[in-house]
Amino acid sequence: METTLKFPTEIIDLPSKGLVYPPENPLSEGKVEMKYMTARSEDVLTNQSYIEKGIVLDKLLEDLIVTKINIKDLIVGDKNALLIAARVLGYGKEYKFTIKGEEHTVDLSTLENKEFDTTPGTNEFSFTLPHSGNEITYKILTGHDESLIDQEIKGLKKLNKNASPELSTRLKYIITSVGGNREAKSIREFVDNYLLARDSRALREHIKETQPDVNLEYVLEGGEEVTIPITLAFFWPDL
Repeated sequence: METTLKFPTEIIDLPSKGLVYPPENPLSEGKVEMKYMTARSEDVLTNQSYIEKGIVLDKLLEDLIVTKINIKDLIVGDKNALLIAARVLGYGKEYKFTIKGEEHTVDLSTLENKEFDTTPGTNEFSFTLPHSGNEITYKILTGHDESLIDQEIKGLKKLNKNASPELSTRLKYIITSVGGNREAKSIREFVDNYLLARDSRALREHIKETQPDVNLEYVLEGGEEVTIPITLAFFWPDL
């Protein structure tokens, strides 16, 4: 008699609630169905080619996610939530990490998504730079954006191996308009020549505080608040 094995899955809530995605994108539902990790998933995690190319975690998610989505459509915060869910479904909810020489243990299943709300289908937000007063709009980066940023940075470093263009390059993709001007050339010129360091920092802090993500804040015994570090032991606990 033939036996049909039912593979267990879980529904994972996205921090963005799906609000930042176009309505035709399956991610706009705000939920993703994910399988439990298997031995095949561990094969993905130990694939040296994937590790060297820096795509091992993307390949892991592609293996685990049942919902028909494009991994590169995910914004960073939603991807973080799925990676944490994958860790829980693969190796359990207990995660040990070390801060200031002391070992701590957190229950990953208790981590909550940060509060987030916007008009459905919106991935553009307004911000006034506090020191220059310039009005800008910005977006939350997706995997597509991250790939373009990585390619551009690699190209710039080939031209000048001593260059460190990561921050300014990222800002050129984050900012979508300055004073109503959406021309890419103008945005790049603004970032290179007119964006004050104080305003750059304020924008990055604003995005960090307001973008959808998992709340990774952890309070030490002395009351100090730290961010839970995601180390190699997150997916390679045997290390």
